[in-house]
Amino acid sequence: MKIGIPRAFLYYKYHVLWETFFDELGIEYVVSPKTNKDIIKRGEMHAMDESCLSSKIFTGHVDYLIDKCDYIFIPRVASLGAHKDIVCSKFQAIYDVINNIYREKNLKILYYSIDILNKDTELKAFLKMGKFLGKKKVQVLKAYYIAKQAEKTAKMIEINNQNNLLKNDKLKILIVSHPYNIYDEYVGKPITDTLKELGSEPILACVVDEKKAREKAKKISPTLPWTFNKELVGAISLYFEKVDGIILASSFPCGPDSLVNEMIIRNIKGKPIINLVLDGQEGTAGLETRLESFVDILNLQKEGGIHE
Repeated sequence: MKIGIPRAFLYYKYHVLWETFFDELGIEYVVSPKTNKDIIKRGEMHAMDESCLSSKIFTGHVDYLIDKCDYIFIPRVASLGAHKDIVCSKFQAIYDVINNIYREKNLKILYYSIDILNKDTELKAFLKMGKFLGKKKVQVLKAYYIAKQAEKTAKMIEINNQNNLLKNDKLKILIVSHPYNIYDEYVGKPITDTLKELGSEPILACVVDEKKAREKAKKISPTLPWTFNKELVGAISLYFEKVDGIILASSFPCGPDSLVNEMIIRNIKGKPIINLVLDGQEGTAGLETRLESFVDILNLQKEGGIHE
């Protein structure tokens, strides 16, 4: 049995956990390639018109995997906390959406669902998946705990590496964006590449102690419902004194990000902020021009040429 894993959405947050789990169980898997024009085209062709760019990209990756594996791994996440914390509806509905889009292909899906508010824990999701894959409970538990440790270690290394970047003398710019946007080859990489070419250091808000970030977010908005957005908002507080400017980067037309970005702009004062809405259009000239202007402003401010 070969499992297909779409390189999109929550893959960028949980890929170490998932891949280590499959490796430990000896399950063969294939990950779709980095996002490219073909995958974007596939997603735009099959996804619903109202879908955000990130959803279209996910659909494109699923479409690529069809006929290349036995089952496609579709992770559904509805809630991750016990305090009415939820995630965007696209993560809650993704299983049904993909099923509906490809209903005529009789798509075989490896089901995985986390909904803490309904007592569907992460462990329970892995146990169900392991049983479906024909593995014994003791094997699944061992694979899961090894995968969790690998995930924890990878996260610590990622945070330590970013902390080291904060020590250099370069202009530091905090990019507030979900992992599935900023790590995506087609959507986010042009931003980080351009900033590096301009001599600045991109600092990623998604690389953070998530528990600390969620606590910090409460001080900015105690009623913010979306878990992943809470982590980004809290990360701004944690990194605020260590960076020179902030970039908000979200995919069009993401509803939660639109609301949260507006809240950030209204409530976070003391640092220059630029809001980038990514639409997946070809060409990066406009993006590069905006980033170059922003970096120029930050350099002038750092040198004392302009004031807040």
